[in-house]
Amino acid sequence: MAGARRRASSALRAFMQSEAAGGIILIGAAALAMLVANLPGLSADYFHLLHLETGPVISPKYGPMTVHLWINDALMAVFFLLVGLEIKREFVDGELSSWSARRLPVVAAAAGMAAPAAVYLAIAGGGELAAGWAVPAATDIAFAIGVLALLGKRAPASLKLFLTTVAIVDDMGAVAIIAVAYTASISGLWLALAGLVLGAMYLLNKVGVKRLWPFLVLAAALWYCVFLSGVHATIAGVAAAMMIPITKSPGAPDDVESPLHRLEHALAPWVAYAIVPLFGFANAGVSLAGMSPAILLAPLPLGIAAGLFLGKQLGIFGSIWIADRTGFAPRPGGASWAQIYGVAMLAGIGFTMSLFIGGLAFPGNEALVDEVKIGVLAGSLLSAVAGFLVLRFAPRVRRG
Repeated sequence: MAGARRRASSALRAFMQSEAAGGIILIGAAALAMLVANLPGLSADYFHLLHLETGPVISPKYGPMTVHLWINDALMAVFFLLVGLEIKREFVDGELSSWSARRLPVVAAAAGMAAPAAVYLAIAGGGELAAGWAVPAATDIAFAIGVLALLGKRAPASLKLFLTTVAIVDDMGAVAIIAVAYTASISGLWLALAGLVLGAMYLLNKVGVKRLWPFLVLAAALWYCVFLSGVHATIAGVAAAMMIPITKSPGAPDDVESPLHRLEHALAPWVAYAIVPLFGFANAGVSLAGMSPAILLAPLPLGIAAGLFLGKQLGIFGSIWIADRTGFAPRPGGASWAQIYGVAMLAGIGFTMSLFIGGLAFPGNEALVDEVKIGVLAGSLLSAVAGFLVLRFAPRVRRG
């Protein structure tokens, strides 16, 4: 019995340390949300819990915080803090630290955001639905890397690295879109106070403070100021990350004395195994009562699904092909064109960021937000399955 418990414990530990774990848990959370949202005995409780008012009123202007707001505006700020830390590490001390290494991921990510937006607008058209143009533009790195990891050695390491760097640049674009396109009104006073807090964090960095707690206290204050400024509060996470000190360790494992590396390693499991799945559970649930399969052909969900599935692969694969043929940047080494195409398909998994942007695009319109969820789920699922199958059966590049 003791031996069985040890084996079970070892198996669980191995799973939690695997690259696929975060993506699989996220899939489970999304599936559970869809199930609960459509079970007669639980559906009402699910939606009631999400809209339950809890905690203090942060500002009379915004009213009481609900469970859903705490998840989307507060916990997701921690997610964006981790995203910001990853971006800074890669640009200062990682795979994006030189222009030659940045060229292909930047071009692929830019094309992989523009093409889905164009496909979406071509289907959904203008008017009210035009606000959702950015929904299919983002890639869910945890989900995509999780699917890629399930393929094991059938996916070369160069493709995993390429997909990660493209997703990091993609995240930068998504952050910029959220800050610029989905900010309704700005409070100059609170934005100025946010600037002062950010300046204090910058000074701490410059004078060589290595302890994390002063930065974290100021990061919380920054979140509060940004929340009240009108800019989406999650932007505070990325801004705070830019101020966290980093100690370079080129060609070596992360420096244990580097504040950025320590914070990144501390946050990663909480984000992967708690925050992102909780976000998925709170945002993927949509009641299908009264809906018919024809809803998939409605302009909004069809535009999102087509943007994710068609737009992403056309933009990313097309830009890689052009960059390689023109000599601007070589394609990822050790990978066939079929494998590269499969990875371009996986980039169409837009789950977490797409759901997040969808909520910002249509605030207060539950019907349209539900259509966003259907489109995101359909496009992401189609991209995941198709990308997995292409990579599973794609011929590998022979060495030697």
